[in-house]
Amino acid sequence: QVELVESGGGLVQAGGSLRLSCAASGRTFRSYAMGWFRQAPGKEREFVAAISWSGINTSYADSVKGRFTISRDNAKNTMYLQMNSLKPEDTAVYYCAADPVLQVVKSTGGSWGQGTQVTVSS
Repeated sequence: QVELVESGGGLVQAGGSLRLSCAASGRTFRSYAMGWFRQAPGKEREFVAAISWSGINTSYADSVKGRFTISRDNAKNTMYLQMNSLKPEDTAVYYCAADPVLQVVKSTGGSWGQGTQVTVSS
C-alpha cells in the first residue's frame, strides 16, 4: 500500500496558476497509476486527471483539458498537477489517488491522500 501526501494548494486569482504535488511513500510507487480528483462544497468527488505508472498515458476530465497537466517523477516518488488559467469553478479540495490499475484510478481512485484546498477568486 502507498501513503499519499498532497501539497501546493492555496488562494489564487482567476487566470492564475498553481502546481500541486503528491508525495508517495513506499518503494513500489513506480508500479502505481496515479490520479487527481477534486471535491467542491456540496458536490461529489470528481475525476480530474490520471497518469499511468510510466507516465506515457494520461487522461483528463473535459473541464480541465488544455489547462491542467499531470506528470510524475518516479525517481522522487512524486506526482504533479500543473493548473493554469484557473477559474472560480476550479475551487475544491484536491485529492491524489493511487492504484496499480490505471482504470481503477480513473473510476474510483484507490488509495487517497488527505487533500489540499485550492481556492480561485474571481
